Amino acid sequence: VVLGAGQWATAWSARHGARPTGLLEIIDDVLHMPAVLRRLALVQFFTWFGLFAMWIYVVPAVAANSGAGGNPASLAYNASADWVGVMFAFYNGVAALGAFALPGLVARFGRRETHALCLACGAGGLLGFAMVDPDWLWLPAIGIGIAWASILSAPYAMVSSAVPPARMGVYMGIHNVFLVLPQLVATALLGWIVDRLLGNRPELALVLAAVTFVIAAGLALTIPDRHRD
Repeated sequence: VVLGAGQWATAWSARHGARPTGLLEIIDDVLHMPAVLRRLALVQFFTWFGLFAMWIYVVPAVAANSGAGGNPASLAYNASADWVGVMFAFYNGVAALGAFALPGLVARFGRRETHALCLACGAGGLLGFAMVDPDWLWLPAIGIGIAWASILSAPYAMVSSAVPPARMGVYMGIHNVFLVLPQLVATALLGWIVDRLLGNRPELALVLAAVTFVIAAGLALTIPDRHRD
């Protein structure tokens, strides 16, 4: 309702020859976002929905696969949680190292293609976390780390090359909203989805996360690339 009212006020200002200011100026920027940001909004929605699902359900999923059960108070469940913590540290290390390889991949294949490839690696990693033996989780963690390296850099590089320098701060802020909204949606819906549609099986939440990563990878290939299109 607030956004709709802001759009109406922005349109009214334009019809009367007045330039929007303050919040209306930001709404005007949202309405006239470059095509890169519009496509990135979709990519980021499915990416961060999947990430949020991973962060919430990876411990119970690994505990279930290891036979530890679903009791968070048990020693076996907490051992699974500790192992997941180690794997999270590992994939962050992979991301730190993988970041050095990204410029070369971008120069060879392009930003959107590289980002799509990295997201596909992340999808494979999420499937691995849902299915493989816990002792082998370091393998899918590599895929997640590759995706994480690109998630933290490629979208911002795309935004910075697609918006006017004078509006950089505003559009970076708008872009960051696209990271928050999918997590709010996931907070509202994931519990119901897992409980009602996935049989209360946390490992299937990671499969769902992998699917959203695949969708994000496909959408990444539709992002306009001025260096190639």
